[in-house]
Amino acid sequence: MVGRGIARIQILGVGIDDVDTETALDIIDGFIRTRKPRIVVTADSSGIVLAHKDPELMEIMNSADLVTPDSFGILWAARRQGTPLKERVSGIDMVNLLCERGAQSGYRIFLLGAAPGVADAAAENLRRQHPGLNIVGTHHGFFRDEDNPGVVEQVRSRKPDILFVALGIPKQEKWIARHKEELEVPVSMGVGGSLDVIAGKVPRAPKWMQDHGLEWAFRLYSNPRKIGKVLTLPRFVYMVLRSGKRRVRRAV
Repeated sequence: MVGRGIARIQILGVGIDDVDTETALDIIDGFIRTRKPRIVVTADSSGIVLAHKDPELMEIMNSADLVTPDSFGILWAARRQGTPLKERVSGIDMVNLLCERGAQSGYRIFLLGAAPGVADAAAENLRRQHPGLNIVGTHHGFFRDEDNPGVVEQVRSRKPDILFVALGIPKQEKWIARHKEELEVPVSMGVGGSLDVIAGKVPRAPKWMQDHGLEWAFRLYSNPRKIGKVLTLPRFVYMVLRSGKRRVRRAV
């Protein structure tokens, strides 16, 4: 956990760090300097719903070194319970901003996940956007359990400072947690579908939709197969409202 006076706010049993984007970036800078393997989780409403069905995911999220609020649903839930969070800290924005800092500071970056060719395309675009960025390796996410030792060794041998893992939740969080010590990477962070967006394979919602918490609607329109994830949103709202009623009853 981050410490240093950063509050960790409980949202339905998952601890979310009350950080803004700049503070999160500074904390990750500190993780890189200390060299100890750390896990960064970008938590959204869907992830919290999944964690309630998956004790392993719940444990990983609550033991992560930094947990950022990556959805307006989480900000709404925090406000509703009287513990407002500073701002949304978007996972894909964190990837781009860390690469921007990396180009200036010499971070070594490894991209792992997505379909074959996507990580390579994302690396090419990131290098173009951030001249001087040192992406030391890529690997697709279509590997089997028996391939894990080879994938871990490939990452470890490149000695990255930051490992972005795009395997989707909860697979990416579990993979990072299970291999954290072997990887010996200062910062490992699950980034979901970010590599697909950065590679240009999937469009991102317009800025006005991002700013108004409507990315879910754009994702559903662009890819109706995402209906499963979108359907977790009403479940999250129901859980928050139910939790609020329980607190009122206890107070009475």
